[in-house]
Amino acid sequence: MEKSIQRAETLLEALPFIRNFYDKTLVIKYGGHAMVSEELKENFARDIVMMKYVGINPVVVHGGGPQIGETLLALGIESEFVDGQRVTDQATVNVVEMVLGGKVNKEIVSLINRHGGNAVGITGKDGGLLKAERHRKIKKSAETDRPEIIDLGLVGEITEVNPSILEILDHNEFIPVIAPIARGDNEETLNINADFVAARIASALQAEKLILMTDTEGVKGKNGALISELTRTRANRLIRENVIRDGMLPKVNCCLHALKAGVRKTHIIDGRLKHALLLEIFTEKGVGTQIVEK
Repeated sequence: MEKSIQRAETLLEALPFIRNFYDKTLVIKYGGHAMVSEELKENFARDIVMMKYVGINPVVVHGGGPQIGETLLALGIESEFVDGQRVTDQATVNVVEMVLGGKVNKEIVSLINRHGGNAVGITGKDGGLLKAERHRKIKKSAETDRPEIIDLGLVGEITEVNPSILEILDHNEFIPVIAPIARGDNEETLNINADFVAARIASALQAEKLILMTDTEGVKGKNGALISELTRTRANRLIRENVIRDGMLPKVNCCLHALKAGVRKTHIIDGRLKHALLLEIFTEKGVGTQIVEK
């Protein structure tokens, strides 16, 4: 009986958060180890279903870099990276579309549905959700000390988001699961970073929260300790001081852009932690780093 009472008290502790987020949209970028571990994949699907059943509207944007890499390797296609971004030729983008829009997307949809959800898998190409143009990276040349344009191939930068298809799915109680590929100006398929896609979709939907799942605890300070909450001012200072750098830098920038566009709160959380999503949403302390405007 004591254990039953404790379970009831735990549920009651979540009540204020359920009330606050009822009928609100949360955009979740799903990636990293949480997409590899079988246990974590199951937990993620159950967390998403739980959110939907208590009246929250989750929108999932997923990555799939490791799965793409494995498939390219199996097909004998070499991968080239520039500052962590995959250079994408036509052969590579064909694999990207097959893996992200097919295998990975459908697996996530199947898991959510198996746990009682009603998920629908789409890509940024469906319903005109995302429009994009080729992204050409500008980098200063070490030899000439002048900026040079690096062509990453079929890598995209979002120019427009049309959330109509997401609004239709939400109205009909579906859970959208989105693969981060888009159609370019010349009808070509473009590969886009999933963090960027999640941030732009959250902005277009004026989401209550943007949550980026990673393979780290969150943003850390100079002393290596986790920072539980960051304001824009402090985040910008840590960027200038080169404390926030490397792979964390674009994630923080995604959060800052989303906040500027009207998203209320943003979060970077450790997807390796069991039920990280529920802990972030339904507990006072949460997990990871919360980034707010001020």
